[in-house]
Amino acid sequence: MTDKIIDAARAATVAAPPLGTEAYGRFCTALARRLGAAWPRIRVANDADVERAREQGLPDVLVDRLRLTPDHLADLTALTSTVAGELRELTRRPPGTPIGDWGVRHRVPRPLGVVLMIFEARPTVTVEGALLNVAAGNAVILRGGKEIARTNAELGTVVTAALADAGLPTGLVTVLDDPGRALLRELLRRPDAIDVLIPRGSPSLVDYCHRASTIPVLASGGGVNHLYVHSSADPAQAVAIALDSKLPAPAGCTSLEIALVDRPVADEFVAALLEGARRDGRPLTVRVGEGIRRPESAGQWRVEPLGEHDFGREFLDSTIGVVAVDSPDEAVEFIQRYGSGHSEAIAATDPAVTGAFTDRVDAATIVVNGSLRLNDGPTLELGSEIAISTSRLHARGPITLAALVNHCWVVEAHGRLREAS
Repeated sequence: MTDKIIDAARAATVAAPPLGTEAYGRFCTALARRLGAAWPRIRVANDADVERAREQGLPDVLVDRLRLTPDHLADLTALTSTVAGELRELTRRPPGTPIGDWGVRHRVPRPLGVVLMIFEARPTVTVEGALLNVAAGNAVILRGGKEIARTNAELGTVVTAALADAGLPTGLVTVLDDPGRALLRELLRRPDAIDVLIPRGSPSLVDYCHRASTIPVLASGGGVNHLYVHSSADPAQAVAIALDSKLPAPAGCTSLEIALVDRPVADEFVAALLEGARRDGRPLTVRVGEGIRRPESAGQWRVEPLGEHDFGREFLDSTIGVVAVDSPDEAVEFIQRYGSGHSEAIAATDPAVTGAFTDRVDAATIVVNGSLRLNDGPTLELGSEIAISTSRLHARGPITLAALVNHCWVVEAHGRLREAS
C-alpha cells in the first residue's frame, strides 16, 4: 500500500510539465470551478462529519473547525485566483545576472518534490494543501484526521477532477482514505522517497513527526504565544490587542495564551480585559497569577487562578492567562522558557523597550503594538500560505508558495572553461 502511494506520487512528478507552464494556471481555474459545482455534495459529507463529532462529544470550538460554510467556498475560490497570480510572479524569468564578461546566471525555481502533509480537523487545509503544492509543481500526499474523513473523500474527488481538467497527472495529489497510524508510520519511514514533511496541527502531532521520521520538516512548534504589556503601553490599545489576539480564533495557532504585564498596571489590565470582552459580548475566562487582584466572575466572564501547569500550553478556548512581571527582562525570560517560537508581541511606546524585546525574543514573527493574528501570509502581504513554520531552515514564518519551491542555477557559459590553476 505504501509503495503504491509513493510510486504514484513520484511518477507524477516525473510526468508533470515544467513549473510555470500554463497547465498549473489551468489547475487553479479548474479547482475553483469544480469546488463550486460539487459544493452541495461536499456540504452533505461535511454535515455528516460535524454531526458525528458532536455525537462523540468533541468541544464546540473543535467542532467549529470541522464545519464548512458558504464563506469557506468564497474564500477558497478567491484563493485559487490569488495563487494563480502569485504563480505567475514566482515563475517570471528575469534577464539574469552577468558573470564577469563571459556568462550569465539565472536563479530558477524548481519543485521540492513529494510533500507529505499531515493535519487534523480543518477540511480547508485539504484544498489549500493541494492547491499550493500543485501550483509549485510538487506532488502532495494529504493525510487528514478521521474527524473529516467524509469531507476529505469528496474534496479528493474534486481535486482529482481538476487535475485531469488541467492536463496534469492526477497522481500529483493523493488524499489518503486511511486515517490509521500504521500507514502514517510507514510513510514517515520513507525519507528516500518523500522530500518534505509538513505537519499542521497540535504540538503533540508535530512532536510525533519529529520523533518518528528523518524526513525534513517544515512545521509549527505549536502556538504558545505571549503578549508583553509594558507600563508605557497605551492601556486601551493593549487590551484591544489582547482581545483581538484571542477571541476571534481562540484555538488558532496565532492565539494569545498568556499576557505578561508590568506589575504596576496588571490589576487595571485584567479589569479592562474583562470589561472589553463584556462590551463586545464575547465570553472570556481570565486566569490570573499571583499578586494580581481578582475581579468577581459574572456570567460568561470568569476569573480563575492561574497555575504553573498553565505555562507553556495552548488553552484552545477563550482563556487568557495574566502574569505580573517586574521588568522587561523577566518577560523575555518567561517567553524564552515557555514560548514555542511561533508568534510573540509587545505593547509599549518606549522604543528602547521594543527594540530590546525584538532583539532578544526568538520567534518566527514578533509584532510590535499589534495583534498576534497579524502573523499570516496574506495579511503581511507575503502571499498565500498553508501553514506557519517555526523551523530554522529553509522557511520560517508563513509557508507561502515561494517556500514550496527550491532553486537551481542555470549558467550560460558561452564556451567558457575553468582552467587548472
